[in-house]
Amino acid sequence: MIKSPKLSIALVQTDLHWKDKVANLAMLEEKLWGMEEQVDLIILPEMFPTGFSMDAEELAEPMNLTVCRWLRQMASQKKAYITGSAIIKTEEGFVNRLLWVSPEGMIQHYDKRHLFRMAKEEQTFAAGLRQPIFELNGWRVCPQVCYDMRFPVWSRNRTLDGKLAYDLIFYVASWPAARISAWDALLPARAIENLAYSIGVNRVKADGNGVMYNGHSAAYDYKGNQLEYMGEEDKIALVHLDAEELEAFRQKFPAWMDSDDFLIK
Repeated sequence: MIKSPKLSIALVQTDLHWKDKVANLAMLEEKLWGMEEQVDLIILPEMFPTGFSMDAEELAEPMNLTVCRWLRQMASQKKAYITGSAIIKTEEGFVNRLLWVSPEGMIQHYDKRHLFRMAKEEQTFAAGLRQPIFELNGWRVCPQVCYDMRFPVWSRNRTLDGKLAYDLIFYVASWPAARISAWDALLPARAIENLAYSIGVNRVKADGNGVMYNGHSAAYDYKGNQLEYMGEEDKIALVHLDAEELEAFRQKFPAWMDSDDFLIK
């Protein structure tokens, strides 16, 4: 598929109602309908229907129920891809699943690989085993979830058919204010080392456990230049990515051709 020259993306940095799917979906729907500009992709935070909770037994649902149906509805109505993670119950157990939904209603997913043991996430959820690459208007997109950002080997932009595997890497997150300096440092690093655009969408304000989140959602280009920084506001920001500029830089500075080859087990 021929890559579209531009890609427009909405970053939804928001507070979340604690463990209340109905309230969160209604709130997000109102926010999205307030967007006037047409975009290609809408990115929501990690566990956007509930907040970051380990109460999987209480909050999980199977695929194609309330959350998936809502995502399909919003993707169709906004004529855009939409993504964010939710607590999903599978035959193998609970997963923190990033859902990627097209305007036509097709759902793909990525299960969070690195589970945050400091919150005992690994005791509740099963870790993802594969790293998919999604396609959007000819752009190749690598999905990640929060704590994944600390593990650059997993997100390494390997070669695929003689080209870099992806053009954009993005993170949906519930990244606490106490460690926001790491978020601010690692997000541009992922862009620089992978010669790709990098976007992170975090939530704001306190959750039901008293954990404070202060946003800092942002977008960076392939050189680590900041394209958008959202501070601590509850708002939506739009960013526009340029395919021609990305390819020109990769040809001028093909550092990826000197990268090490390795296998992940």
